Amino acid sequence: FGFQGCMRGCSSSEPPVLINFSMFNQPKYKAQAASKFFYNGMTMRPPIPGTIARGHLHEDLVLTTGMDPDGKPVAASPVAVDDALLARGSERYGIYCMPCHDERGEGKGILSQRAKVPTANLHDQRIRDLPDGAIFDTIPNGKGLMASYRYPVGAHDRWAIIAYVRDLQKKNVDQE
Repeated sequence: FGFQGCMRGCSSSEPPVLINFSMFNQPKYKAQAASKFFYNGMTMRPPIPGTIARGHLHEDLVLTTGMDPDGKPVAASPVAVDDALLARGSERYGIYCMPCHDERGEGKGILSQRAKVPTANLHDQRIRDLPDGAIFDTIPNGKGLMASYRYPVGAHDRWAIIAYVRDLQKKNVDQE
């Protein structure tokens, strides 16, 4: 037992034993660095044409865009509305929509109260008459002073929010 092993970083009177020299000191390119190897001089390689990132294959364009094949907004949501979808829509609405549109959807949220940001009343006939696909398109792209929620609100959550807003609108009509 004359040899004692030592891991990187521990002290030893024996010289270090490196099994794989390239493990700690390997040639590599860093992001945005120049390269003499590649014809365009860039180390970062562009993706192969037609490459789709994992989780981004959109086979059902109506579900992911809210538009029909002709590019027109779909009239009704392609997602079946149930209690779970409405609960998810309520939760997402509370996070992303309520600060401006308030809990009833009347456009009197905290931003309207404190910063006087004009906000759409979701019970206006103009919005009631919009096809679901048009509302779906507004969430990721924004409209007027409304910012884009493309990245924080995914496609399924957009449909959930729309189902919840339609439920709010229906309850508002029932109360009148």
